[in-house]
Amino acid sequence: MFEAIVSASTLGDALDSVSVLVDECKIRLNEDGLAIRAVDPANVGMVDLELDAGAFESYEADGGVIGVNLARLEDIAGMASADDLVHLELDEETRKLHIQMDGLSYTLALIDPDSIRQEPDIPDLDLAAEIVVEGAQLGRGITAADMVSDHIRLRVDPDAAAFFVEAQGDTDDVDLELGAGDLIDLTPGTADSLFSLDYLKDMNKAIPADAEVTVELGEEFPVKLHYELAEGMGKVTYMLAPRIQSD
Repeated sequence: MFEAIVSASTLGDALDSVSVLVDECKIRLNEDGLAIRAVDPANVGMVDLELDAGAFESYEADGGVIGVNLARLEDIAGMASADDLVHLELDEETRKLHIQMDGLSYTLALIDPDSIRQEPDIPDLDLAAEIVVEGAQLGRGITAADMVSDHIRLRVDPDAAAFFVEAQGDTDDVDLELGAGDLIDLTPGTADSLFSLDYLKDMNKAIPADAEVTVELGEEFPVKLHYELAEGMGKVTYMLAPRIQSD
């Protein structure tokens, strides 16, 4: 059983955060909210989304799992205005999702959850540094790095108490230094890792410019990015594997 009413903007933000990495996913319809965890086909990027029942105008579910084509569901949700309410109801017999908004009705065929890739476990990592930065600042560094390279280096210098976003191209280099005055918070530790810029660019598309993004970073370890949505009633965690730097 699943029946819910949610604002189009909240639904859109939640779907965007997942669709930047995968085309289809399992949605766990828990009693206290819905959850999605998925890894991209190359096992490089992972997303974990939790959207509490409080993010919905109304929410009822009994713990089922459905499989959805994210692109199709996003297209449907995108037909609503941001402040429209979207009604979602699962038909248990036909295994279809009925969607209604502003006079428009749509019936979405679901995917067999067993045919979708298994949900990944979130590894328990002890990452030395934690940076809290505004989404716009992080996006600025990613955009600048994209001008010169397809890789991006994220590092923390504990002595300088600063977070660095760097990229080296064939001819040009980019270096963004964010000190204590530029950051919301910084827990310094020695951290330095190289990542594929394509994945960070995709993740950055979903991160709101005004979001407080927590970045957990280590030495050639995956990076974790967390931010909230739906006025704190939802949480997104991204994890991205590093490119191991050869000496």
